[in-house]
Amino acid sequence: MDHLFLNVLNVVLPVLICAGIGYALAAIKAPFDNKVIGGIVSRVGYPTLIISHLSTTKIAVGTFLDVMTAAALAIAGFGVLGFLALKTMRLPVRAFLTPLMHGNVGNIGLPIALLALGDAGMAYTMGFVVVVLISIFTVGMWIPSGEFSPRKLVTSPIIYAVILSLILMASGSSLPQPLAKSFDILGGLSIPLMLLTLGHTLATLRIKSLGRAVLLTVLHLVMAIAIASALVWVFGFTGAERGAVILCCLMPSSVATYLFIDQHVPEYGPDVAGFILVSTLATIIVLPVALSYWI
Repeated sequence: MDHLFLNVLNVVLPVLICAGIGYALAAIKAPFDNKVIGGIVSRVGYPTLIISHLSTTKIAVGTFLDVMTAAALAIAGFGVLGFLALKTMRLPVRAFLTPLMHGNVGNIGLPIALLALGDAGMAYTMGFVVVVLISIFTVGMWIPSGEFSPRKLVTSPIIYAVILSLILMASGSSLPQPLAKSFDILGGLSIPLMLLTLGHTLATLRIKSLGRAVLLTVLHLVMAIAIASALVWVFGFTGAERGAVILCCLMPSSVATYLFIDQHVPEYGPDVAGFILVSTLATIIVLPVALSYWI
C-alpha cells in the first residue's frame, strides 16, 4: 500500500508543483500574459504536440477514433445530465452548463496521463483533448453567448493536426527528421505552459458562494463516475485507453470556460470561478483515489 501511494504521489505532485509555480507568479505579480500564452499553446503547442506524439506512438487508429467518439458522448452526457440538474436546482443554464460539460483535460489530464499511463495513455488522452477543445470553442462559447460560429471550427489548427496525425498513423509514415525534431521541441512547450497558466488563473479567481461551489463539484464528480463507467462498459475499453477515458471524465471544470462566462454572463462569474477552483482543488483527493483503486 505504501508503494502504491508513493507511485500515485510521484504522478500527482509534479503537476501540483508546476501549477503552484504559476500560482506563485500571480502572487508576486510577475509579468504573465494569459492571452498570449493561451494563443501560443492553442495555435502552436497543441497542434505540434499532437502531430509529434501521435505520429511516433504505436496505437491502433480504430481505438483512437473510439476514444474520440467516447469523448463526444461524454460531453453530451455531461450536457444532458447537467441541464436536468441545473433546471432542478433552478440555476441559470447559460452560466453553469458550459463549465459542467467541459473538463480540464488539457492542463491536468495530459501531464497526469503521461506520468501514470505512459506514451500510449497520453496519445489516447489527446484524442479526448481534441474533442473537448473543439467543443469548448464552439458549443462552449455558444451556450453563454447565445450564438454559434462554425468559423472557429474551420480555422482551428488542431483539426488539421489531428487529420495529418491520423494519415501518418494509418499509413505508417513519419515526418522528415528536421520537421519531426522541430515539432518535438515546439510540442514540448505545451504541458509546462498549460500548468503555469492553470496555477496563474486559479490565483486570480474569487469565490462568491462556497456552498454552491462544493455542491456543483459533487454533482460534477457523480456525473463523471457514472459517465466514465458507462463508456468503459459500452466500448469495452481496457489498458491505456480505459485509464485515459476514466481520467479525462474525472477532470475538474475547465478554466477556459470561465472566460466566456465572465464575458457574456458576468453576474455569475464569481460563482463559476468558485466551482472551477473547488473542483480543481478536489482533484488532489480524487486523482490519487482513482489512480489507486480504479485505474
